[in-house]
Amino acid sequence: MKMFASERRSKIIDLLHERKRITVKEIASQIGVSEATLRTDLNKMENDGLLTRTHGGAVINEDKENDTSFNVRQKKNKKEKIQISKRALDLIEEKQCILLDASSTALELARLLNSTSLRLTVVTSGLQTAIELKDNPDITVILIGGVVTKKSTSIEGTLGIDILDYVNIDIMFTSANGFSLENGLEDFNLYEVQIKKEIVQRASKVIALVDSSKIGKSSSAVFAKFGQIDRLITDQPIESPFLNKLDAHHIDTIITNET
Repeated sequence: MKMFASERRSKIIDLLHERKRITVKEIASQIGVSEATLRTDLNKMENDGLLTRTHGGAVINEDKENDTSFNVRQKKNKKEKIQISKRALDLIEEKQCILLDASSTALELARLLNSTSLRLTVVTSGLQTAIELKDNPDITVILIGGVVTKKSTSIEGTLGIDILDYVNIDIMFTSANGFSLENGLEDFNLYEVQIKKEIVQRASKVIALVDSSKIGKSSSAVFAKFGQIDRLITDQPIESPFLNKLDAHHIDTIITNET
């Protein structure tokens, strides 16, 4: 059975977490994929900061706090993320069930929600988001179960995805590491991509909270195509042909800094 790129890369990360260092030949023997394909995967994953290529293989980036680290990401474009979150807050209604992913932008939205009196159910895969909201008496927090890894602030994998069978998600608020013209919303964490793809299929509405630095950029794997996105909130006007594609898929766009 053919293995998708996201599945291959998840297995590569698993092997690297286990062994710290691995060769292309070893990966090929483990997952049954050609060495040429694996070299392409490794090069892409190195560009995303997930590993470092070595002669004939790769080593995992464990101690280096790169751009994919949550602590680094939550400090980048913070002003823009707060502006986007304020507009997102206006779209939430009393007694809704919403989902917040594990992104730093969704955490900013959670901080705003925590100071409101809205009665809500919030489903999340983000540990920090759950902690932010847990003491608010008006908000019921449901944390999706799964694996917590070193330095992670998210629940990874789909072990707890069955919880979504018992809730109806009115709106999924999600960010991304990239929003490419070719593919849609993409992310670097392959474990998070797995769970996001499941949630996108179940949510009544998907709202992308993506600052302008991510527009037109690619990442490791796709979790939502244009046809699955209902609304985009970003901080700067969008140029063609990206805007044309948004319009073609009837994606409503909100610009926080539009003059």
